[in-house]
Amino acid sequence: MRSGISPREALTLILEHATPLGLETVALPDSQGRVLAEPVRSERFLPPADNSAMDGYAVVARDLAGASSERPITLPLAYEIPAGSQPPRPLKSGETARILTGAPVPEGADAVVRQEDTEASANEIAFHLDPPLGDNIRHMGEDVRAGDQVLSAGTKLGPAELGMLASLGRGFVAVHQRPRVAILSGGDELVEPDGDITGGRIVSSNSYSIAAQCRDVGCEPLYLGIARDTPGDIESRLRGGLAADVLVSSAGVSVGDRDYVRDVLEKLGCRLEFWGVKMKPGYPLAFGHFPESEGRGPLVFGLPGNPVSAVMTFEQFVRPALRKLTGHRRLHRPLLGVTLAETLKKKPGRLHFVRVILRREGEQVFAQSTGNQSSGVLRSLCEAQALLIFPAEASELLAGERATVQVLDESFLESDDPGF
Repeated sequence: MRSGISPREALTLILEHATPLGLETVALPDSQGRVLAEPVRSERFLPPADNSAMDGYAVVARDLAGASSERPITLPLAYEIPAGSQPPRPLKSGETARILTGAPVPEGADAVVRQEDTEASANEIAFHLDPPLGDNIRHMGEDVRAGDQVLSAGTKLGPAELGMLASLGRGFVAVHQRPRVAILSGGDELVEPDGDITGGRIVSSNSYSIAAQCRDVGCEPLYLGIARDTPGDIESRLRGGLAADVLVSSAGVSVGDRDYVRDVLEKLGCRLEFWGVKMKPGYPLAFGHFPESEGRGPLVFGLPGNPVSAVMTFEQFVRPALRKLTGHRRLHRPLLGVTLAETLKKKPGRLHFVRVILRREGEQVFAQSTGNQSSGVLRSLCEAQALLIFPAEASELLAGERATVQVLDESFLESDDPGF
């Protein structure tokens, strides 16, 4: 087992072992936010026939050559075509047909004139313009043709994609399965939120943060409870998570006298790849997996016990792995170039993720530390809109310098102005 590796090395090892889960077929309304597991090809044309883009009148364009407001041309009304019905016969030259939006254009017609550009009287229609050929007609297959690949595997399904799938007649769709993530907290000092916190006990907040992070990425959290600091209780609870796709343990992976999680995992057959990542917060991170020869077991993450460290290591390593399992092609948070609003200092050797607040001034975005960066100050994560990447080899970043942040609060990228 390796130890003290760089964050990039750790992430590379993790993603090598994270392969997308198999597919499942779900009803179209349940597929929103899921990732397509196979390409979608159309078996039909969209539109299925030439149809009108406007409420108006179908015409033979040459019949209206030279028509204008000053010199309108009048044609007799032959029939009406409501949406959802078929024309009773082809349209003849020298006549017009009332047509509604979405209705099929009758054979013989080659333009539609908007209702606003006409004047109706009795059974005649006066046209005030000379329409170009094909005007206001949506042609068969101009959106999609039969045989077209419309959506590729790996596409995240949003409102537009669900609308397209519905248009193609797809009531069900194949998507990647949602990973099930078993979550274990450990420590004799831990209690549930409604537990007694006297005598040095503390609430097991990590399990709630981690479960929320799982749901945020579209996964199903399975809570294994709080394990006491005994190998037997830890083993019993970890066994309950072996059927999951990912197993996340918070605390018990460091080097203390009661940190039994790593030993128990190895006893259960987990092959630990590394322990310790050169980052702050979050050095005591462990990662392992079960050998393929023993059947597919969960990917295993041993996170630090400090609340901020647990959230941060999940963010940097577990989240990308879960996104890969669910079939996503892009695995990481948006990156944004910022200007430092203050000078930051640290000892070289570890990459730091600095919790920062963002503010926009004109075209520039400034990043300001949330203050106390201790791994026990959970409030700083509530305030943080982004994580500033402070390179391992650097000892100082000066106010006014440029830096890169991972955007956590994507609402910062939203705008009060529509831009038009």
